[in-house]
Amino acid sequence: MAGELKSVRTLFIESVSLKIIQQLVDDLLDVNALNDGEHENILEGKGGRADKARALIDSVRKKGDKASWFIITSLKKRDPLLFENLGLPGPPHATPKANWWSTNLNLCKNSFWNSKKNDSEIYPVTKESVRSRVALLITNIKFEDTDFDRPGAEVDERNMQRLLEDLGYEVVKHTNLTGQEMDTAVFDFSKHSKLKDTDSVFVVIMSHGILGSILGVNWNNTEKSDVFPIDNIYKHLNSKNCRALIDKPKIIIIQACRGNEPGAVALGDDPGPLSSAGAGGSQSVHIEKDFAPLLSCTPDTKAYRDNVKGSLLIRFFVGIVNTHACEKELHELFRMIMRCFEREEFVTAKQMPVKDRWSMTKAFYLFPGI
Repeated sequence: MAGELKSVRTLFIESVSLKIIQQLVDDLLDVNALNDGEHENILEGKGGRADKARALIDSVRKKGDKASWFIITSLKKRDPLLFENLGLPGPPHATPKANWWSTNLNLCKNSFWNSKKNDSEIYPVTKESVRSRVALLITNIKFEDTDFDRPGAEVDERNMQRLLEDLGYEVVKHTNLTGQEMDTAVFDFSKHSKLKDTDSVFVVIMSHGILGSILGVNWNNTEKSDVFPIDNIYKHLNSKNCRALIDKPKIIIIQACRGNEPGAVALGDDPGPLSSAGAGGSQSVHIEKDFAPLLSCTPDTKAYRDNVKGSLLIRFFVGIVNTHACEKELHELFRMIMRCFEREEFVTAKQMPVKDRWSMTKAFYLFPGI
């Protein structure tokens, strides 16, 4: 617990109010996690709010895990919003919470990039290729049938656009498209002039969905033909139809349901595609290679979105990438995102993202900020 406090020290000092500091100090005195002298020094010592916050968190974390646990539980009761923003852990023996996430993109060190850039097991990234990065972002928020509107999706759109731009991607953004318009947008993106010089692309699509397809804005319960087949993403960007992206990572993020079933079950007492090489000519390539897709849920199940905070997948994706892309490769980032859905408070959402049609053959680092 002391380690968790250390990891959020700066944000705690910046964010906690004087009123909450006073309440925390009183709570800690009540359980003997602070003595009378420490209580007095924190509240009556020289300096302002930030100095008192610094003295409080440093005094407690130096006492070890038990004292640190007392302040964490007290903070959860006194200021639930700050507790959530800090990403502090739940009760002992519960499913661990994720570490604190940065709200801004952490940049990788030049020395880290230099240690990786010539590794043959890593997709090449150069300072020049980063300047040519491009991403496609499609978000459906308003539907012809207003019962299908997706409140909160505007938060996902804003957060994802900011993240992609921070990573160096020029964002080609579309909002509220039909199925045919989504197909045209992906096709046009496959012809983008920057693709020949980029090291990678993102394609992010957020809408309602069914198994195998993303719903266009004209979808309704009577007319169900307005869809965009997910398979068309691979067709438009594969080696046959988009040669500029051969041997380059194509990261696909899809936030959409794939059915109406819950994605988890209650436990009772009962026991419990291959890539094809092309033919002809002096050289052949796998027709579908170097794709890194992350879909928001398993087949036939729902994906969840909060009307204020946005979808779980995009919140976790942005937080994990902001915090860890400076030193973690893409596969590990995806694994960390998936692990977030094992957190106790989200298991009830019955959702688990999946890496679908993964065909990456090397590690890919985003190297933010090089």
